Amino acid sequence: MLAGDAVEDLEIYYILYRLREAGYAVDVAAPTRRTMRTVVHDFEPDSDAYVERPGRRLEPDLAFSEVEPERYVGVVIPGGRAPEYIRVDSDVKRIVSHFFDNDLPVGTLCHGPQVPAALGYLQGRKTSGFPPLAPDIEAAGGTTPGNAARSPGSPFNEPGINSQNGGIGGQHYSERSQYDVACYHVSQH
Repeated sequence: MLAGDAVEDLEIYYILYRLREAGYAVDVAAPTRRTMRTVVHDFEPDSDAYVERPGRRLEPDLAFSEVEPERYVGVVIPGGRAPEYIRVDSDVKRIVSHFFDNDLPVGTLCHGPQVPAALGYLQGRKTSGFPPLAPDIEAAGGTTPGNAARSPGSPFNEPGINSQNGGIGGQHYSERSQYDVACYHVSQH
């Protein structure tokens, strides 16, 4: 998993534990090995945008520079604000490129598509993300599922969780509820 400060708390912890429960050895990589501060984004009735609150802390296993992508079967990029700045990290480019160039699973959540979009990997792909990212996804050459059912008020019941190049280990998850943010397959090329 690729993350950094301001990664969305629920997105990193939920997927981390779900993948471990499924039997995968998961490493969390960040710009450095310093303790990360996660955030919780929420929607308030008197705000047009989400609000940000402090989340939990998380110890990364590796710095991006230490990641050997060939050791992994897939990569997951959770949302929050972390994708805004990790997308310009040269090691993130090296890591993400390995998975796309070798047609290996890449999962993104919410704002996570900002990373493959910035690196040119959404061209010709159908993906999803936090709904206001649709113009960014389309500008990067991707398409969004546009007409998928959405329930207002929760960032996790919009089609903001997806996987490219198939699911991790070939598994695709489609059962989602307000609290179930497991990766699901949208489509590719």
